[in-house]
Amino acid sequence: MNAARPSHWDAVYLDKREAQTSWFRPHLDVSLRLIDGLRLPKDAPLIDVGGGRATLVDDLLARGFADVSVLDLAAPALAEARARLGPRAAAVRWLVADVTTAELPAARYALWHDRAVFHFLVDAAARARYVAQAARALRPGGHLIVATFAADGPERCSGLPVRRYDAASLAAEFAPRFAAIDRAREEHTTPWGAVQPFTYVVLRRSESGNP
Repeated sequence: MNAARPSHWDAVYLDKREAQTSWFRPHLDVSLRLIDGLRLPKDAPLIDVGGGRATLVDDLLARGFADVSVLDLAAPALAEARARLGPRAAAVRWLVADVTTAELPAARYALWHDRAVFHFLVDAAARARYVAQAARALRPGGHLIVATFAADGPERCSGLPVRRYDAASLAAEFAPRFAAIDRAREEHTTPWGAVQPFTYVVLRRSESGNP
């Protein structure tokens, strides 16, 4: 099964302000560094999976990216992000959907970014659907950046269990359709001072295009 019903995440975003959620950062610094390192063209189609009300979309637009999509299960989170962006929100595709079942265009995206969605998929079948979605939606040679709680990170988040990964085990979930080309570790500090270790991997989609 998936991480939770949409009503669970709707309640999280309606009940808690941005700085009251453990994953909040003013800017997703590690993600931005990894994205910058890929040197993608400004017209490359990008999708932020589980983007919610995170500021990654703001920073991508500020960098000149012109084809950005944000997908999240929680409509209230996306509504907040749209309101924050104001007129710039019209330049973004907003998708309210479960990533494991969403109807995404085939071989469209040059970059798929996910900070803290994949680790909620504790069921193997849900993870397989996620990987299949990413493999289908990314163009051959496209890149996937995924971040989860590290092996020494928290065991639960927002009342839900998570799976924890080191870089090798996280990359293995996406093999053989994707090959790891980079990794990172983040010691994320929550708004109330707790430290949550994250594992990041950068993966490259097989050139074969075989989903």
